[in-house]
Amino acid sequence: MTDLPKTMNAFVLEGHGDFDKLVFHENWPVPIIDENEVLIKVLACGLNNTDVNTRLGWYSKNVTGATTGGDYEEVGEDDATWGGASITFPRIQGADVCGRIVAVGTNVDQSMLGKRIITDNWLRDWSDPLNMDKTGYYGSEMNGGYAEYTKIDHRNIGVIENDMSDEELATFSCSYTTAEGMLDRANVGADDVVLVTGASGGVGGALIQLSKRRGATVVALSSESKHAQVKEAGADYVLPRAPENLKATLEETISRKTVDVVADIVGGSYFYTLIETLSRGGRYASSGAIAGPIVEFDLRTFYLNDLTFYGSTVIPPKIFNNVVTYINNNEIKPIVAAAYPLKDFHTAQKTFIDKSHVGNIVVIP
Repeated sequence: MTDLPKTMNAFVLEGHGDFDKLVFHENWPVPIIDENEVLIKVLACGLNNTDVNTRLGWYSKNVTGATTGGDYEEVGEDDATWGGASITFPRIQGADVCGRIVAVGTNVDQSMLGKRIITDNWLRDWSDPLNMDKTGYYGSEMNGGYAEYTKIDHRNIGVIENDMSDEELATFSCSYTTAEGMLDRANVGADDVVLVTGASGGVGGALIQLSKRRGATVVALSSESKHAQVKEAGADYVLPRAPENLKATLEETISRKTVDVVADIVGGSYFYTLIETLSRGGRYASSGAIAGPIVEFDLRTFYLNDLTFYGSTVIPPKIFNNVVTYINNNEIKPIVAAAYPLKDFHTAQKTFIDKSHVGNIVVIP
């Protein structure tokens, strides 16, 4: 297309630190695509914890605190991203893009023009796509979607064929692929009872829906003010966020003291309580540590109960493809907590960090 603008509005991360490092620009260059890329007009983009963690440098091993939005003075510049490396500034963050393709590279089918899509956020070596050592993340290792336009490899898109709104579609990519990756790795099935932490958030809500899709029974942990909405998302049982005696609470609720799988994105001081609730041969899957990365751990509980632990970050391409299929078949439903104009991104991220919402928060360019 020849009528595309040369510049655009964009929120740009200019270094590690507080909100002053996120700067709104009204004349940022529109991306130039190569032969394998598509140019996307961003219709909506969802917020996620990776944005906050990267801005603050929380991934650095020097940091031991929770993901609370605090300014970590102890950040190590050389290991401040999810992959244990440094980040190049300036950087446009934002991984959960819903958009429309407005230009394609020479190696891309012209029929893709005009398609409404969401993005697969794992940047891969497409000659070796299962190689976990050759990956990056959208909005981290390359510019993402907090802008009017963005670009990505044409193999990193999923075409949407239903009538969900743009805001709804911007809730899926990061949260639901993260959740599906955790459940796939832990081999969750219909006979399992799954305990979900952080159930009111984007990944938590996705874990509920995707566990139910697999036929599992879901016990969710959430602040009591959010119980009705978490129940509406599909949880079979909803318990307080951190019961003092979790085993007793489980027995009162589901007539058993243990669960088969813990799907945890919270970590922190409650970690050991969660591990103690796993049945013999149980599985623990983690893809986050919102309440803090440093935990108490008794190896005897681990080996004497034949537990299996799964860390889940990099996922195979099939996970994104599965999620797109679920969306197009209307097997999962979006949970939009709020939508903000892109220019109000600071307010949007502050609301996200506050965690008083249920579901996902999105911005609209």
